[in-house]
Amino acid sequence: MTTDEGRGSLRRMLRRLTASEAEIEAQQLQRESARCGAVPVLQCARGQVVSVSGRLRTVVYTPRTNLPALEADLYDGSDVVTLVWLGRRHIVGIEPGRHLTARGRIAVRDDRKVIYNPYYELESSK
Repeated sequence: MTTDEGRGSLRRMLRRLTASEAEIEAQQLQRESARCGAVPVLQCARGQVVSVSGRLRTVVYTPRTNLPALEADLYDGSDVVTLVWLGRRHIVGIEPGRHLTARGRIAVRDDRKVIYNPYYELESSK
């Protein structure tokens, strides 16, 4: 092992020891997302059809007078995308903490990335 390799592994170890819990979680989610072949949310742009993977942070039913919607924030370690199912009040399995992969076209609403009526696959509970 060369000196540079030794320094690199020492830096990685120190980074892991000094990283916050949120940073460690973000790195783990990014690794899992990459293994699925998903695009990091941070790299997604308006109009792209993408596959994103991560953990649901929040799930909210938004009652509207003309069209109810179920909204869930998906975090993949790089950024958040809001998944919106129009006309739905509840979907079995869509709950905070669940891992899922979603596919759809990225839109932007109020400067936030959104996918309307995404195709999704729930990951098995761990």
